[in-house]
Amino acid sequence: MAARSLWSNRDFCVFWAVQALSEAGNAFSLVAVPLLVLHTTGSAAQMGLLTAVAGAVSLLTGLVGGAWADRFDRRRLLMLCDAARLVLYGAVPVCWTVLGPQVWLLYAVMGLAAVFEMLFNITYVTAVANLVDKDQIVAANGRLEATNAVAYIAGPALAGLVSGLFGPTAAVAINAASFGISLLGLAFIRLRRTAPDPDAAAPVSGTTTAHDLRTGFLTGAAFLWRSPVLRALTVLLTVTTFLSLGMTDVFIYHLRHGLGQDERTVGYVIALGGVGTCVAAAATARLRRSWGFGRCWLGSMALCSVSVLVLGSAGQVPVAAVTIFLYSFGMALAGICSMSLRQEVTPDHLLGRVTSAFWTIHGSLAPLGAALLTALVGRQGARGPLTGVAVVFLAVTAVAAFTPIRRRHPERTAAGTARPPTEPPAAKEGSHGDDTDARR
Repeated sequence: MAARSLWSNRDFCVFWAVQALSEAGNAFSLVAVPLLVLHTTGSAAQMGLLTAVAGAVSLLTGLVGGAWADRFDRRRLLMLCDAARLVLYGAVPVCWTVLGPQVWLLYAVMGLAAVFEMLFNITYVTAVANLVDKDQIVAANGRLEATNAVAYIAGPALAGLVSGLFGPTAAVAINAASFGISLLGLAFIRLRRTAPDPDAAAPVSGTTTAHDLRTGFLTGAAFLWRSPVLRALTVLLTVTTFLSLGMTDVFIYHLRHGLGQDERTVGYVIALGGVGTCVAAAATARLRRSWGFGRCWLGSMALCSVSVLVLGSAGQVPVAAVTIFLYSFGMALAGICSMSLRQEVTPDHLLGRVTSAFWTIHGSLAPLGAALLTALVGRQGARGPLTGVAVVFLAVTAVAAFTPIRRRHPERTAAGTARPPTEPPAAKEGSHGDDTDARR
């Protein structure tokens, strides 16, 4: 019933459609930007360093992004982020044509775009909760991720084709145009608040707003700390994200240099990873109803471990393609379950701050991990580093089996144990030193 009723929700349907088109553009960038760096420098380390720079900027944005999503109009924030990324990514093909290859420009664009990417992603999560009813969240997330995954099937394949025919800058230009489509679509939707903000009646001054933005991250972290399952997810995802942020760069480098494939083949194989994400997104709601949260998440991490282990020793493209498919399936299933759980148990007026705290904390080491992993792969090849990644993923799965993550329905207890703070954030600032909390 929830899945069928989503069709009658006009705002959700418009949001769903334009984000699918926007993600298709992002899929172009996923392949085009690493190829652009590889064409210009020939260095896997440079690919990882660019990813690390963007990741580091995202983390800094996450410290205040959640407070912005909760404080300001969410639809306007989404539109601002799309407009900024349209300009930034559009500058790459223009400058490449006028000035020639400029690697420094990629660092500038990716760094600035990461600010708006992080803010958009945080606000995107809150927007879903403002578009549908609470019992529709899993179905809505599954539908969004399914169509996004379809975009990542066609996008990388087309990006590889476009890059081979016209160069990677043409694919980046298509990504820029996709943000224009998203911007236009967002102008025609309305978001609703699902719960009142208890602070809404308080007088708002410049000082108060600045204070809220500074303490927003601590408020979100405090909520996460009170939930045993979200706390466990954060700690374990800090480990896995350290290794997974640079994984797409590793896939591309392994296919391009380790297996000697051209841009088209790289695009097709990365597109197959999108198929894995699509299948997982379509199956998540059913799997979570049948297996429960714990089995879905633990099974996903175990599958990622095995897939990475096999990929490291894969000497043939078909084997690499299948393992990338399975890795993407596992990551998507775990990610959708995790995001849906957080949306289900978090009050609407805190969702932006909780989301930004979740992503910022578990992504805190990811830029360093991306730089180190790609540097190791560039020097040693894929086998050794990916074997190490597989061992860590397996260890995470084993540890998670002894935490509340293993429960079938952790959301039934998480909402009660993760009550919002009853005191103003300023009164608790001294107690947040060890707040470590919980994608894609």
